[in-house]
Amino acid sequence: QVQLVESGGGLVQAGGSLRLSCAASGRTFSNYDMGWFRQAPGKEREFVAAIRYNGGRTKYVDSVKGRFTISRDNAKNTVYLQMNSLKPEDTAVYYCAATIRPVSSRVAEYNYWGQGTQVTVSS
Repeated sequence: QVQLVESGGGLVQAGGSLRLSCAASGRTFSNYDMGWFRQAPGKEREFVAAIRYNGGRTKYVDSVKGRFTISRDNAKNTVYLQMNSLKPEDTAVYYCAATIRPVSSRVAEYNYWGQGTQVTVSS
C-alpha cells in the first residue's frame, strides 16, 4: 500500500501561483511513477501531469503546458505540482496518484490515490 496526502491548495486570483505537494508513505515511493489529476464539479477526473519514477520524463495535458511543472524529491517521498498563470478553468480538486505504468495519463492505470486538495481560481 502507498498512502498519499496532498496539500497546498487554496484560493488564488487569476494569474497567480500555487504549489501543490503530495507526501507518500508506505511502499517505496521511488518505485512508482506519479501523476496529478483534477476533477471539477460535474466533470470527469482528468489527467494533468505525470513524472517518471526517477524524474527522467514528464508528461502534461496540453492545457497546462508552459504553466505547470511536475517534479519529485525521492529523498523526501514527495511529488510537487507548481502551477503558474492560473486561470479560472483550473479550478478543481487536485489529486495525486501512483502507478507502475510509465507516465500514464489514464485514471484506470493508477493504483493509489490521495484524498485531494481544492484549488479555486477567481477571475
